Amino acid sequence: MRKSLFALALGGLSIGTTEYVVMGLLPEMARDFNQTIPQTGHLISSYALGVVIGAPLLVAISSNYPPKKVLLFLMSIFVLFNGLSALVPNHHLMFFVRLLSGLPHGAFFGVGSVVASRIASKGKEAQAISVMFAGLTVANLMMVPIGTYIGHHYSWRFTFGLIAILGIITVASIAFWLPDLPVVRKGNLRNELQFFGRTEAWLLILITSIGTGGLFAWISYIAPLLIEVTRFDPSAVPYILALAGVGMLVGNAAGGKLADKFPPIKACIISFTAIGICLAINYFVSSDKVFTTLMTFITGAITFTLATPIQLLMIKTAAEAEMLGASVSQASFNIGNALGAFLGGLPIAAGLGLTSPLLVGILMTLCGVGFTVGLIRLQGRKVI
Repeated sequence: MRKSLFALALGGLSIGTTEYVVMGLLPEMARDFNQTIPQTGHLISSYALGVVIGAPLLVAISSNYPPKKVLLFLMSIFVLFNGLSALVPNHHLMFFVRLLSGLPHGAFFGVGSVVASRIASKGKEAQAISVMFAGLTVANLMMVPIGTYIGHHYSWRFTFGLIAILGIITVASIAFWLPDLPVVRKGNLRNELQFFGRTEAWLLILITSIGTGGLFAWISYIAPLLIEVTRFDPSAVPYILALAGVGMLVGNAAGGKLADKFPPIKACIISFTAIGICLAINYFVSSDKVFTTLMTFITGAITFTLATPIQLLMIKTAAEAEMLGASVSQASFNIGNALGAFLGGLPIAAGLGLTSPLLVGILMTLCGVGFTVGLIRLQGRKVI
């Protein structure tokens, strides 16, 4: 692996850890802040809201600066607010700090995706982007279970301290290993914002924000589901989360290769359908330890086949505003994060049980299929 791509992957690792680790720490954080599980789940939504705000805003502000300097700035923000997350005394302040922690997320992946495609070999652009997103999957494989273990046995605050250290390492790796690429801006901000006047752009936003919400309706509440429904001991949760991470790593690699060989929209519609099927199976086998463990791996793999195709599809659709489009893709992904966590928590709060978020997830992935079909029809059945 090139050192430059490894630096981007480290960024993905750091960001993926802070995004997903809260899902494994919900019981501990809820207890320390004296909140319910659904209330603490709002911390997931606040981070996602930060991504939605920060992605287009920070990319628009920084488009006239070299990509390397932008990425260094974004990761410095990341270090600051994740360090503060380890220190906040109450739920309300944590909600605000988590929102600020999410600001650099989408912009980092937006700028990073374009950088990865520019330094990649010809015909290997999607695989280069998937290397960066591999950091997310490795986060689920290694860092989220480690962070969850630390939270269970010591304190969730130590976990956020570890995340800040990862961010510092990422800053150093970008500074030393990422090449000094020139600014490539094909138009001014006003012209780039015309991207939002296209129907295709809004369909892609809906596909990503609604469709991927199915993943988050499942994984946001996976820790209490495993403990209360499947009856796993809390000490087993980190290992099961690691299994989900293995699946995500496999799925991300497969998604990158497929998106280089086939039109990404085909991969999207197949993946959404498969995710819905996986969530349905999870719902029916949630009380069985063996099948739940198996489906945790399979569901993780299927869901992450989407990451690279959706990102590449948005970059191609954005054309003259590729960094803005790539960042909007990440913002949309985190709208899905927020919606999945919020909507998945509603039936729990209504007393319908910890398996009910899976039903919400199925409905959201079916919407993803519908919007994708709509995009195909808009293109006059010409696959992007």
